[in-house]
Amino acid sequence: MIVGTAGHIDHGKTTLVRALTGIDTDRLPEEKARGISIELGYAFLDVPGDGRRRRIGFIDVPGHERLVHTMIAGATGIDFGLLLVAADDGVMPQTREHLAVLSLLGIRRGAVAITKIDRVDARRIAEVRNEIAVLLAHTALADAPVLPISSVSGEGIEPLRALLFEVSRDGMEPDAANDDGSAFRLAIDRAFTLNGIGTVVTGSVHAGQVRVGDELALVPSSKQGGIRARVRSLHAQDRAVEVARAGERCAIALVGIAKDQISRGQWVVDPRVELATDRLDATLTLWPGEAKALRSGMQVHVHVGAAAVLGGVTVLSVADAPEAAQSVAPGQSALVQLTLRTPIGAWRGDGVVLRDASASRTIAGGAVLDPFAPTRYRRTAQRLAELSAVSQAGSDCRLNALIDVAPFGVPLSRWSRAEGLIAPTPASWPDGVLTATDTRSGWWVIGAAHGRTAAESTLAALRTFHLRNPEMPGPDSARLRRLAAPRMPEALWRSLIASLQRAGRLQTRGAFVCLPDHAEQLSAVDVRLSQKIAPALAACSFEGRWARDLARDAGENEGMVRHTLARLAQRGELHQVVKDLYYPSGVMSRLAAIVRATATATDTDAVTAGSFRDAAGLGRKRAIQLLEYFDRMGLLRRVGDTHRIRGDSDLFRQAGP
Repeated sequence: MIVGTAGHIDHGKTTLVRALTGIDTDRLPEEKARGISIELGYAFLDVPGDGRRRRIGFIDVPGHERLVHTMIAGATGIDFGLLLVAADDGVMPQTREHLAVLSLLGIRRGAVAITKIDRVDARRIAEVRNEIAVLLAHTALADAPVLPISSVSGEGIEPLRALLFEVSRDGMEPDAANDDGSAFRLAIDRAFTLNGIGTVVTGSVHAGQVRVGDELALVPSSKQGGIRARVRSLHAQDRAVEVARAGERCAIALVGIAKDQISRGQWVVDPRVELATDRLDATLTLWPGEAKALRSGMQVHVHVGAAAVLGGVTVLSVADAPEAAQSVAPGQSALVQLTLRTPIGAWRGDGVVLRDASASRTIAGGAVLDPFAPTRYRRTAQRLAELSAVSQAGSDCRLNALIDVAPFGVPLSRWSRAEGLIAPTPASWPDGVLTATDTRSGWWVIGAAHGRTAAESTLAALRTFHLRNPEMPGPDSARLRRLAAPRMPEALWRSLIASLQRAGRLQTRGAFVCLPDHAEQLSAVDVRLSQKIAPALAACSFEGRWARDLARDAGENEGMVRHTLARLAQRGELHQVVKDLYYPSGVMSRLAAIVRATATATDTDAVTAGSFRDAAGLGRKRAIQLLEYFDRMGLLRRVGDTHRIRGDSDLFRQAGP
């Protein structure tokens, strides 16, 4: 368990920690000279009679108003808040702000110590008790025990120590925080070099566990490809260990990284959950004591873990308010998007604290919901439904709820990283759930209902395409995706097409997709005619062959040849560029390769009728006809007087020299 002190400057935080543990947490010469805490201090206390050698860690924070950012860096990793109020001063400004930080971070376990009781009488102690009761009302610490204490005489020290022992024994078992697949994450609040050891980082372990010899990633990292380091040795709760776990103060000696590459606010994490973000969605509550509303566009200081960066707020939705609400009133909760000037490490569930633009007061706090916040569609009903899903308790519940509301599927690998979980390989899913994987984005899953909707949309788009283009074999897969499900990830799209093909609801012929009844089998007459005209088609130039010329050369009825050519085009074996003008696939691939080479020779990936005409040796009319055909097929798209390559086209990928 990690205990964090909180309270106004000179209310006895460091003195009380020393009385409890025997350790002076003021280690800097300036702290000794001035008699105040400037940096975070650490101490430890063994829990007696505990077979697991449990140890309580203390984070002693500075109380000065200019050092609240340091206090927040320490408070984000604590389990138990110890709020101090001096009996002679009573409740002071930083008492209120530190309480706000604890409350906004969701610290629900804590106690209040009335310090310096040796300086006052019983009546004053009673007055301070009343002040504290009013202060804590309507906060999560409203029922916290209040203990009068004198660090000078020792009065109250033993009851407080006994309380901490009891809370520690009743708390989470050492391995309980590591049974849910959480990956290791430590928020760095200090980095230094030790002779003979090397680079050491310290911080609170937020999740998972780490062992000597493990590889860790530093995030965020300024180096492309990231920075990796190996764990040389570990100290947890000030003891040498082989394994450090969530809920412990930890010092990690690292191999492969220099101290000057590290700063407070960074994390060392399991590489499987490595991420950095400059845009995140969160749930926030504006502190009830705030005088002004929190509005979209406000500039704030954002604290996550031990990091503090400047950012802007966009209000997405306010609880119990109209959809178009752009501000959050004091005491209200809201969904917001935070846009950060500097990337940070942040995972779902991490505490967030906001301070005003001048960093003079704490104004709001809450938790990260999604570190992969979108720049578009962020206020749509669909996006708000997704944020509601990831607000639920329990990772399994969140994933199932997200699958239910995500019409374009859920990227499991990214979801696991956002959750700080080691991504499992998907095993079995209920019937109808569609899964897919690719090398870039990993596993995807789409719910059965959304999969059925996407399938029907795909078949409907294919029917419409056939009605409008009866002479064409069908669109290629990429074009059909743009028509039916443009926002569906490519991996899921390929899986959807494959499932429809297995079910016999569509067919693929080369790069083309069609309905089964659009690609009927050739009749015996069609087979005979196709074999007879095949040599003439194979020998055709970039000018193509007309149906009437093929019929004449073969000595066959022109109408029958025209019917056979149309059948072959529907099956994707020929290309009908304009009425009665046909090209075999080999010639069309060569023309597509010329188009690609001509386009990529320019800065805009564009080809004009003139440039294509010259490259292919064609007349202008035929060049225009071919470019318009490539537009229809999805290899190109018309932009003004030019035609630009569609990089996602299957035709484009298949067209080779």
